[in-house]
Amino acid sequence: MLYALLHDGLGVGLFGYISFRVAMAALTGFGFALLFGGPTIRWLHAHSVKESAHKSDSPELAKEAVAEGKDKTPTMGGSFLVAALLASVLLWARLDVLHVVLGILLVAGLAAVGFVDDFKKLTIAGCKGLGEGSKMLGLTVVTLGALGALAWYAKISGRADLLNLYPPFFKNAVVPLAAWGVAGVVLFLAFEWLVVVGSANAVNITDGMDGLATGCMVISCLALVIFCYVAGRADWTRYLGVPYVSGGSEMAVLGGATCGACLGFLWFNAYPAQVFMGDSGSLPLGGVMAWMALVSKQELVLPLIASVFVADLGTSLVQRLYYKRTRQRIFTIAPIHHGLKTYGGVFTKHERGWHEVTVVVRFWILAACGAMASLALLKVR
Repeated sequence: MLYALLHDGLGVGLFGYISFRVAMAALTGFGFALLFGGPTIRWLHAHSVKESAHKSDSPELAKEAVAEGKDKTPTMGGSFLVAALLASVLLWARLDVLHVVLGILLVAGLAAVGFVDDFKKLTIAGCKGLGEGSKMLGLTVVTLGALGALAWYAKISGRADLLNLYPPFFKNAVVPLAAWGVAGVVLFLAFEWLVVVGSANAVNITDGMDGLATGCMVISCLALVIFCYVAGRADWTRYLGVPYVSGGSEMAVLGGATCGACLGFLWFNAYPAQVFMGDSGSLPLGGVMAWMALVSKQELVLPLIASVFVADLGTSLVQRLYYKRTRQRIFTIAPIHHGLKTYGGVFTKHERGWHEVTVVVRFWILAACGAMASLALLKVR
């Protein structure tokens, strides 16, 4: 409405520029998060919405949490982060672009799964939330719903390129999954399911220190904003040798809103945190990160863009599988950020661990290095 009024009435076309709307979406998301954050935190405090430290699988981490008073910090702060993100996107993004609509639905769906998980943990005595099977089922239903809609759109619109995969190091290299018929579509759904669900769980696992997941998310998302913007520009994609995605630039607005909402949440989540994110925030953040990579056709670069999240997820998975097999641990504590804080080492224990702020800032630095390296691949092609 504002665009129509300004453009038709005053001849001002500023609201039509994606770059302007990306910036405004970020500022609006930040403002909404600040606006929603205070009242939400007070409500969570008043209703004692706090996660018990004793529900942790690690006795060391549970003991640390109690000693630092983290068991008194409210959780489920991701609820106002997601509300700020969605409100900003609805204000600034074009809702006639399917990628944006499906991104909104994916975020809302994953947030709902996370909310149920958090709610059960916090309201049912002795409950650790949704079981692994139930949680994975919820993530799968939401993810396959969005991916299935995208695959169907690719079929009816004749845009088979939406199902292609593009290796990052080679110019004009493509894996044409749509050309493989039903088997190709199934492979597309399976691979992209792994990307989305893996990203959601990776952010969830990384969300274990004040500001860690949120700060890394801002950095990774900024890189994805650039990838999405470039993907929707035919002139830039021709010059850089990357795939052109019609409407892809509009996903940069969603990315801008995500960055802004995360910064607003970080205002309250910075050490010492006033609120924790919980699954209601971490799962949709991982989902939106994966969706931006999917739309911009950078799924195979995502492990570099989200290097810290991948490292935390990988070490947790390796530790778990190895411990089940041998009853021994490879890492001091997994994910590795906890090992560095508690023991000062990834593989060996030292007399003193790192301060939490030191761990968080150094991981932000590593996340920035990964994001910059991923952007360098644009020119490598």
